[in-house]
Amino acid sequence: METQAIENNLTDQQFWANYWDSKTDILHEIGPHYVFFDVFRKIIAKHSIKNSIELGGFPGYFSLFLTKYLNKQATLLDFFIHPKIINELEVFNNVPKDSIRFIQGDLFDESEREKYDLVFSCGLIEHFQNTKDVVRRHVDFLSNDGILLLTLPNFTGVNGWFQRKFDRENYDKHNISSMDPMLLTRIFEDLGFEVEHCGYYGKFSIWLENRQQQNMAVKMLFRTVWLAGKMITKLLNFESRIFSPYIVIWGKKK
Repeated sequence: METQAIENNLTDQQFWANYWDSKTDILHEIGPHYVFFDVFRKIIAKHSIKNSIELGGFPGYFSLFLTKYLNKQATLLDFFIHPKIINELEVFNNVPKDSIRFIQGDLFDESEREKYDLVFSCGLIEHFQNTKDVVRRHVDFLSNDGILLLTLPNFTGVNGWFQRKFDRENYDKHNISSMDPMLLTRIFEDLGFEVEHCGYYGKFSIWLENRQQQNMAVKMLFRTVWLAGKMITKLLNFESRIFSPYIVIWGKKK
């Protein structure tokens, strides 16, 4: 199973260590309108959620949001964990230290799993070749009446073009074929879920992990497209494959 996991994974522990080492803004405020705030609020308003586990989400921004604003017991599991950073993030956001329970572990470990009412990942499944298999690993953590929530970036529109053109190394760490709402819906249904929502999320956004290293021409192009996209989506107020930066799906076992 260890060999299968390595072959399935488009990244490794060193990749994520380098990724987080390159970040200069890890400690920042998680506000009440943090990314996907409306999704979490909608799910929790409809379902009985007491606890959650965030898979592959170091340093735990979304777990912190659930703890601080929705008063939910939050657990974070990742194969790269730096406890000091998590604690510093809690203190920075006026959350009691050790509010977030964290586990350094492997998603592909076949051991018995503790069960949770809400199992979610934000930007995880697209780093694996076998999308259905990694989604199935999420289900192992789910209580009988629990909710499975997945979010992932959408690199099939304008944002993806920027990634492919100006940060190919990062782009190649993503399984683009997983960024398909129809595919995700079929996977959920095959795994015995009733899909409550699936679709593109967000009006318009683009990003480059290496933006600061780009030349002035690329930075100017980035800024121009950013402004144009914001203006267009302000007029055309709907989410779409071309402009929306994310895909979101959630559902409950039948």
